[in-house]
Amino acid sequence: MAENKPNPLVSCSPFALVAVLFAVALWVGWRLARPLIDDVHDPKAVARPVAARGDLAEDEKTTIDIFKKASPSVVHITTLERRLVRDRFTLRPLDIPQGTGSGFVWDERGYIVTNLHVISEANRVEVTLDDETTWEGRLVGYEPDYDIAVLKIDAPKDKLHAIAIGGSADLQVGQKVFAIGNPFGLDHTLSTGVISGLNREITATNQRTIRGVVQTDAAINPGNSGGPLLDSSGRLIGMNTAIASPTNASAGVGFAVPVDTINGVVPGLMRKGLSPRPVLGVVPAPDQYARAVRVKGFVIGTVQPGSGAEKAGLRSLDLDSNGRLLADVITAVAGQKVSTQAELWSVLDDYKAGDVVKVEINRGGTTVVVEVTLQQGA
Repeated sequence: MAENKPNPLVSCSPFALVAVLFAVALWVGWRLARPLIDDVHDPKAVARPVAARGDLAEDEKTTIDIFKKASPSVVHITTLERRLVRDRFTLRPLDIPQGTGSGFVWDERGYIVTNLHVISEANRVEVTLDDETTWEGRLVGYEPDYDIAVLKIDAPKDKLHAIAIGGSADLQVGQKVFAIGNPFGLDHTLSTGVISGLNREITATNQRTIRGVVQTDAAINPGNSGGPLLDSSGRLIGMNTAIASPTNASAGVGFAVPVDTINGVVPGLMRKGLSPRPVLGVVPAPDQYARAVRVKGFVIGTVQPGSGAEKAGLRSLDLDSNGRLLADVITAVAGQKVSTQAELWSVLDDYKAGDVVKVEINRGGTTVVVEVTLQQGA
């Protein structure tokens, strides 16, 4: 009796059969498509010749030259926060990177200028120069009224390239400007634009109003703060400080503290860590007393001994025998109305220590005008 041998096509599993059919389909498809594939390839293909560009436009040359000359003066600032980190057995201090910003070399002695808000919450500050060397920054002084801080690094003079200083009193809307900084931690980024407005006001970290601010549409992003704003001669005309944006990224409205303000503040910080500011010698009264007086103006809480205000006869807040408030309320200084300390500071910004200003006060419903000699603030 003949033995019945199984048919291999019948006995193989369905999965194996599907695999075989799939492989056959791939082979057939490749054979059919090969002529088409071979038709799109060119075995003799080579790189195309580069078209002659010609010379750069003059404004391009200017921009490149400005960047090359100014970028060595721009620094990258990294702030660090020292925390205690527990390992297996002990606690050890560790510096955690907190944020980044920009700054610029003020002179070859190692003084660096930046925004106060860039470094205000840091335990340590590192300054990276154009040659990528990093130095520890020591705080020299700061002026919260203008969001300015000065650092000092111990780098050799040949590594320090002081930025060229310009002026801001004669700036014009439409003038070209160039911003260099480290947005989002990217080193030495250039953005260009124009001056969009002058004499703007922004609020400093201590809520004081900074006047005379330059508005620009040059892109300013987080990390640009503290970097220079330059004119078409590559001179410093401002320090990039703030943006107006609901997303905290550039929306074409950036602000820079004008260089004339910086040049007036920085030398004082370098000399003794303080910026000389003229003062009357008065301290505002607490809010509850100011509301109780019900007179619009700057309510004097305390007159400082030996100050120009004391010599002019201004009085500190007091109570009479019946418990009623006795208050001098400053309503105007140098002919300008004031009602807050910020407004008082804004008026005094136009003066210097030794100047005499007329101060109008309301004393018990009576208007009195006195002359006060301004003194240098502490």
